[in-house]
Amino acid sequence: MTTYISIIGHLEDVITTNIDQMLNEEADRALRRVAISLAVLSAILFTCPLMSAWYVMSVNRMTSAIKQYVMDLTKKTLALNIEKRRSKRLLYQMLPPSVAESLMRDKTVNAEYFESVTIFFSDIVGFTEMASRSTPLQIVDLLNALYTAFDDCIDKYDVYKVETIGDAYMVASGVPHVNGIRHAGEIATLSLDLLILIQDFRIPHFPDKRIQLRIGIHSGSCVAGVVGAKMPRYCLFGDSVNTASRMESTGKPLRIHVSIHTKYCLDLLGGFILDQRGVLDIKVRKGRMKTFWLTGKQQEETIITSGKSVVVGGNDPITVTDVLC
Repeated sequence: MTTYISIIGHLEDVITTNIDQMLNEEADRALRRVAISLAVLSAILFTCPLMSAWYVMSVNRMTSAIKQYVMDLTKKTLALNIEKRRSKRLLYQMLPPSVAESLMRDKTVNAEYFESVTIFFSDIVGFTEMASRSTPLQIVDLLNALYTAFDDCIDKYDVYKVETIGDAYMVASGVPHVNGIRHAGEIATLSLDLLILIQDFRIPHFPDKRIQLRIGIHSGSCVAGVVGAKMPRYCLFGDSVNTASRMESTGKPLRIHVSIHTKYCLDLLGGFILDQRGVLDIKVRKGRMKTFWLTGKQQEETIITSGKSVVVGGNDPITVTDVLC
């Protein structure tokens, strides 16, 4: 799709250049014809009034033809710009705008390391059993309706939708645009809003059954870059992605499972209510980790600081004794 859009952009530039050149040449030829006609007209005015009137009519017809040509060219240029904007909108839905712009300029997009981001995973509890009792079209309609509602919701936040795989939904904040430690607050608030959103969501072919989400959040470092050529995707890699996925898979329905790193970021931001869950074996490089439930958000946010110098995020355990397991 990126290659296709790049080719379209190149063709648009070539067509625009050719049209401008043709218009300039036509204008020059028209001016020469007008000059010649005026010269002939001046000579004939003294000799043949009838011929003079004929030349006047010819000049008028020529002028009208040029005006019509300009109007047609303006309409075609407007249509070309509309198609170009549509192509860009399509590409921006697949890749971050900054990355898409680089690809359209035929520039290589290098992978980047982000020291502190927050990653969100969610999936639908009991989706496999639900899919076994549904037709393929019903499943597609269900996921399309649900994730369209999610997409509308995430537009309110400084987050980037990474991808959807089946019933899994992945979102990140702090990438590709760095936003300090606000990424934890953006993802946390989004998670709370999504749990509220699904309360009113109805499954068309199971009207008595409600959607139950399981959500996991983790903050840490990652590497992000474009993968693929024919259908490129902006992907995230690293231990933080695995940990966020484990936060989701070890969570519970209608609960937001938060790692200790995300909890510390939220404490720095203030205003979020968390309950300790306990110590779990995450089965990634971290091993056993203390985790928490995100249960709500206070009306008035307060800034909480520990007075200690620490690195927020990262893949190593936070070295603050009051939050270690």
